[in-house]
Amino acid sequence: MNVVPQIRLQDAQLRAEASVEPDAPVTTPVTKETQIIAIYGKGGIGKSFTLANLSYMMAQQGKKVLLIGCDPKSDTTSLLFGGKATPTIIETSSKKKLAGEEVTISDVCFKRDGVFAMELGGPEVGRGCGGRGIIHGFETLEKLGFHEWGFDYVLLDFLGDVVCGGFGLPIARDMCQKVIIVGSNDLQSLYVANNVCSAVEYFRKLGGNVGVAGIVINKDDGTGEAQAFASAAGIPILASIPANEDIRRKSANYEIVGLPGGQWGSLFAALAENVAIAPPVRPKPLTQDGLLGLFSSDITGRDVVLQPATMEDMCGAAVLNKPSLEVIYDAV
Repeated sequence: MNVVPQIRLQDAQLRAEASVEPDAPVTTPVTKETQIIAIYGKGGIGKSFTLANLSYMMAQQGKKVLLIGCDPKSDTTSLLFGGKATPTIIETSSKKKLAGEEVTISDVCFKRDGVFAMELGGPEVGRGCGGRGIIHGFETLEKLGFHEWGFDYVLLDFLGDVVCGGFGLPIARDMCQKVIIVGSNDLQSLYVANNVCSAVEYFRKLGGNVGVAGIVINKDDGTGEAQAFASAAGIPILASIPANEDIRRKSANYEIVGLPGGQWGSLFAALAENVAIAPPVRPKPLTQDGLLGLFSSDITGRDVVLQPATMEDMCGAAVLNKPSLEVIYDAV
C-alpha cells in the first residue's frame, strides 16, 4: 500500500477546507429567550389563583406560556381547567413504569386557550416526601426535553411555607431567573415571604444568580403591612389584588377573572407587563423583630415578656434538692 500519496491527498483536502471563508457572524437578535419564574407563597394565599389568571392573560397577549404546578395539592391547573384535575407527572410516570412504557408529552401536558399546563404532583399523604417528588418530577421533565422547549415564559407554582430542599430546587440550582412572592397583609404570609427572601439571599452568597422580581399582594385590604414589608425588603410591588367578593366567588368557582376587556383584565394585564420587565434583585430579609415591627403590638403580642419556668412549675410541688451521685476528684 502506498501511504505517502494518501497522506498528501489528506493534506490537500485540509488545505482546501482551510481556504474556505467562514460564514459571517450572526447579527440578528435572539429569536427566543425563555423566562423561567418561580412563584412562592404561603399555602392558601392565592398563588394558584394569581398564576392561573396571569398565565391566561399572558397567552391572550400572544405569549407562549407553560404553567407547571409544583404544589402537591395540584390546584394550579384545576383552576385553569375549570376544576378538572389533570394526570400528574409523578402518578403517570409510576403507571407507565409498571407497564414498561415511556412517558410522553401528551400524557402530562394539556392546553387551554393558548396556555400549556402540567402538574408535577406528589406522594400520597404519609407515604413519601413532597420535596423528593418535586426532584423526581423535574428529572422527568428533563427527559422530556424541558430545556429544548420554545416558551416565552415558564411559570412554576411552589409551596412556600415548607422548609424543604425539594421545594427550594429552582433557587438552589439556578433553575429559574427570578422569584415572585405572593403575600397579603397578615403576619403568617409575610413570615413565609421573608423566608423566601432569606433563601434567595443565602444562595446568592453561595454564588447563585436567582433574585426576587417582586411581590404580588393578594386580598389587599389596604392596611399596608405588605407594602411596608416590600419597602423594607427592597423588592417592588408587582400588583395589588383587592379583597373583593366578586374575585373570591369566581375563584372559588374555578373561574378565570383575568380576561382581556373584563372587569379585572387591566389589573392582570399590568401584572403581566410588570412580571416581564421586573429585574431579579437581591432582597434584604428582615429579622424576626423587624417583621413583627410591621404590625401593631396588639396583633402580634410582641409586648409579651418571657417568664422562665421552674422545676416546681413542672412538677406541681416543692422539689427537694437531692445529693448528687457524681464523683468529684480533687485536682492533682
